[in-house]
Amino acid sequence: MEFEDRYRQAQRPKYDCLLFDLDDTLYPLSSGLAAGCRKNIEDYMVERLGIDKNKIAELGNLLYKNYGTTMAGLRAIGYDFDYDEYHSFVHGRLPYENLKPDPVLRNLLLGLPCRKVIFTNADKVHAAKVLGRLGLEDCFEGIICFETLNPIHKSTISDDEDDIEFVGSTSASTPPSNNEIFDIVAHFSSLNPAMVLPKTPIVCKPSEAAIERALKIANIDPQRTLFFEDSVRNIQAGKRLGLHTVLVGTSHRVKGADYALESIHNIREALPELWDAADKLSEVTYSGKVTVETPVTA
Repeated sequence: MEFEDRYRQAQRPKYDCLLFDLDDTLYPLSSGLAAGCRKNIEDYMVERLGIDKNKIAELGNLLYKNYGTTMAGLRAIGYDFDYDEYHSFVHGRLPYENLKPDPVLRNLLLGLPCRKVIFTNADKVHAAKVLGRLGLEDCFEGIICFETLNPIHKSTISDDEDDIEFVGSTSASTPPSNNEIFDIVAHFSSLNPAMVLPKTPIVCKPSEAAIERALKIANIDPQRTLFFEDSVRNIQAGKRLGLHTVLVGTSHRVKGADYALESIHNIREALPELWDAADKLSEVTYSGKVTVETPVTA
């Protein structure tokens, strides 16, 4: 029995889960979805929230930089809106037709016997559309998306670990009261800002709390997981939590990235050990119970 246990441990692959971002990771930035999403967000800010068009560029940049997503930043500084309506507006007019079935990536994913999970800040409707267009809808155990981490519309900040705070302040204040909008542009224009940044009720990457919650929901061990992302700051946050990291979209490896891939299609060349482990697994017959995986789709 002791020899058998040692044998199983020796044959155990280094990674038992692959955690994938969705947008600009499973398909290239050149598809145009990111540019379309950015334009739609700006249009939403003007048309639905009544923000001055001339202030959009600076405001949007500050919100994205300090809160992870523009949406999270808008909620932090005092704007309230329906999350489903926002996602419908921002994603509903994207050029999904630019995404084509990707049989190469599909075969790569299906050739790996380990767990494969999507982790995206986007909503579930968008995630399903993207995976469907790529022909990858049955390649993943489940999807951790916006609704997974934000099951209810929070109007106030609680004191739990899921409240998000990003760069720009070492502490956070309560969010502005109803109809009061925090002027984040003026905040950063001041040499000595008197107020700290308000917190957001939205849970999203690159918050470490968001990543930790996702790992807990999907029962993922970060020490045995490869995290694929196109965002450097998301990669670095994941690395701080013990994930093995793969930056996608560039061959230049930055701080926090264990690997860097110009394209997700380069995964086999960059990580041949995944397939070596799969080949060894197919050659060995294990005894014992089979674990039934539980989907984590929101």
